Amino acid sequence: MLSIFGRSTGAFCNGVSRRQFLQIGALGAGVTLADLLRARAALGDSSTKRVPKAAILINLAGGPPHMEMYDPKPDAPAEFRGETGAIRTNVPGVQIGELLPLHARMMDKMSVIRSVIAGAPEHSDSVQMTGYPEPITKLQKRPSVGSVISKVRGKPGEVPAFVSLRPGQTPVGDPFGWGVQAGYLGVSHQPFTPGEGGDTRKNLLLPKGLTPSRLDDRVNLLKSFDTLRRDIDTRQTMEGMDSFQQQALEMVTSGKVYRALDLKNEPLKTLDRYKGVEQFLTARRLVEAGVSCVTFNFNAVVNNGRTVVNWDTHKNHFPEIRLQLPQYDLGVTTLVQDLYDRGLQDDVVVLAWGEFGRTPRINKDAGRDHWPAVMSALIVGGGLKMGQVIGSSSSTAEQPKDRPYTVQQVLATFYQALGIDPAMTFPDNSGRPMYLLDEREPVKELL
Repeated sequence: MLSIFGRSTGAFCNGVSRRQFLQIGALGAGVTLADLLRARAALGDSSTKRVPKAAILINLAGGPPHMEMYDPKPDAPAEFRGETGAIRTNVPGVQIGELLPLHARMMDKMSVIRSVIAGAPEHSDSVQMTGYPEPITKLQKRPSVGSVISKVRGKPGEVPAFVSLRPGQTPVGDPFGWGVQAGYLGVSHQPFTPGEGGDTRKNLLLPKGLTPSRLDDRVNLLKSFDTLRRDIDTRQTMEGMDSFQQQALEMVTSGKVYRALDLKNEPLKTLDRYKGVEQFLTARRLVEAGVSCVTFNFNAVVNNGRTVVNWDTHKNHFPEIRLQLPQYDLGVTTLVQDLYDRGLQDDVVVLAWGEFGRTPRINKDAGRDHWPAVMSALIVGGGLKMGQVIGSSSSTAEQPKDRPYTVQQVLATFYQALGIDPAMTFPDNSGRPMYLLDEREPVKELL
């Protein structure tokens, strides 16, 4: 049985409950994938044209430290530079934090923007995933990047357009959930979130004892029940039911998503390279299976899986990042190397960042606090220009020094790499056309 879950409370702007689910075994209980596919067609998403590019968004929820990652200041006073130093990379003249040695060896395959202005100090993934602070996202029902990609690029088929590898149910009040909302684009562009934790594949199989032939019987029975629903459906949303029902079933019966999530299909050598950072491998496998956008939160897991290290290091900053950054370093570089080895560096664009940087000056608790004035972002692939550092910050990493870019400008560049015009408009709930972004000038150095 396959279940799709969103946030557990509230309602979407179109009145559909956030806790939607698909139950292939029940065939008719709740909102089925066939319903989602019909909604996509009603919105004009039935094109079969294939666009090869895909996106992987890595959310470093909590606020990653720009000074220990991509913008070290080895000559700054001790109360700013902290305990870690800088190392040279394979790009002449470029240094990064010493806790990212694997990055340093392949910096020519990546680009870093050091002068991104976050703008908001809040703990929310809304800014970097929609381009807008959470209050505006809530008020205007702004869609996430993944939902936009689903709208523009998605089509009915064996795999969903947008997959979120976050936990299936976002707790009430958790700020890291607005970044996957579809907003005014509608429920059909909510992400597919496999499973409810644990084995994400367990809900992608037919129920025990339900064979394909018995499944066909249930489909035929459901069709007979649909006659009345068609008669009373004044909006004609049931048109094409047979076609969409079949597409919904294909997702389960083909097993394509199930196989993509089954890491045992990878060689042992590959599994060993991704040990401890399997989310990166899952993301790679999903885009190879045809998913247009995959997003996940990354936090290091240590002490044999018992401890999750947080990026929000208000105290004990340096012990925390010494646990966090090596795993991040391994995950990113292994993914990037795989994309290059498989010839996917132009077909997949990767973006890794958080909601803000961290205070350049170390606080009294040996930590770094929230710092929205400037942060760094890593971008890879998508046919963009790699092997460069764009912009700079002041000598103590407190403000952009040159070429400041906003979050929206980074997202505009990201959209362009995917063949999506950031000046596109879609009607909101009141029918008013809304631009994807208000600031659409891209990071020109990447193009």
